[in-house]
Amino acid sequence: MIGRITGTIAEKSPPQLLIDVNGVGYEVDVPMSSFYNLPALGERVTLLTHFIVREDAQVLFGFLTHDERTTFRLLVKISGVGPRTALSILSGLSVNELAQAVSLQQSGRLVKVPGIGKKTAERLLLELKGKLGDALTTPVSVAGGAQGDILQALVALGYNDREAAAALKALPAEVGVSDGIKLALRALAK
Repeated sequence: MIGRITGTIAEKSPPQLLIDVNGVGYEVDVPMSSFYNLPALGERVTLLTHFIVREDAQVLFGFLTHDERTTFRLLVKISGVGPRTALSILSGLSVNELAQAVSLQQSGRLVKVPGIGKKTAERLLLELKGKLGDALTTPVSVAGGAQGDILQALVALGYNDREAAAALKALPAEVGVSDGIKLALRALAK
């Protein structure tokens, strides 16, 4: 398995790159979200990769971020979603936009991606529900104190870790528990 590749960008032809690694050129398909953030031709780049071997081809997919690769791997596990479709989804939506569409069950956002119909969008929402946010967010580690109490209160009220952590980041550093919960709930209600 090829997990990472570092080399010089020799060619760019969306969505494919040719990366020169010590004289060996690797063709790597990347989502447009990664493609737009690549350095210029002749510059060094490191991509996280996912290698797929089929009976008729061997294809290397590259990603600039761990979240993109994790999302790609979740997508290709879904029945009816192949690597090209997964690449198309990541080209049409950022990882955060996809996670938001899944958490809010917005099939309309997925249907806008070329190659995704209504049935595929609904299958994606069903299969990814609960998986995408958990796979992409690192566990919140709070040492305790007011911040920890506020976080626990938000989770007890039914918010997931990601939502609670986002609300927690927006709070002033020295906020008390009761005021912090009120401010966090106001922020989450928006």
